[in-house]
Amino acid sequence: MARKLLNISELSSSQTQTGAYALILEVNGSNKRIPIIIGAYEAQAIALQLEGLKPSRPLTHDLFQSFTNAFNISVIEVEINRFSEGVFYSRIICFDGAHKVEIDSRTSDAIALAVRFNCPIYCDDEVVKETAIEMENEDEEDEFREFEIDDLESDEEELNEPTLLSMDELEALLQKMIEEENYEEASRIRDEINQRKNK
Repeated sequence: MARKLLNISELSSSQTQTGAYALILEVNGSNKRIPIIIGAYEAQAIALQLEGLKPSRPLTHDLFQSFTNAFNISVIEVEINRFSEGVFYSRIICFDGAHKVEIDSRTSDAIALAVRFNCPIYCDDEVVKETAIEMENEDEEDEFREFEIDDLESDEEELNEPTLLSMDELEALLQKMIEEENYEEASRIRDEINQRKNK
């Protein structure tokens, strides 16, 4: 199965969903980005580990790591292997020295564990083709930063109702959202475009 290596690029609070965050994954060696909306708890778990901060008591993902370490089990990789109806599906590949086991997982949990075990994150090629957004100018920064979203004003109604737009208008709006680094809306528009192409 062909797949691509992903790197964590950015993490920001969601502009449209209260309590949610946008996790941006970069396809290694390319200008393609995959935006995934995750919950606040999972976003915190990822951010704390990447920033090297240790909570006073172990979080759930830390507990999982301690548990697996106690039984000499390691997470060797995670893979985003499917995308269906707007949901990413992933699996965690574990190894105990003799047996390799694949465990179904939410993508946010899989990535929170990947950063703890310092293991690679892969994505199936078909998922990349379906969900990745291609950037015209690749951002060289490797640090996390908040998105600075410009006021959308006249585009606000269109963003809320992408189904009312033509394909040409959707493509133009998608490009505008990418330029403004509004990856969450770009993801929503991309899904609408993909749905129409698949009909």
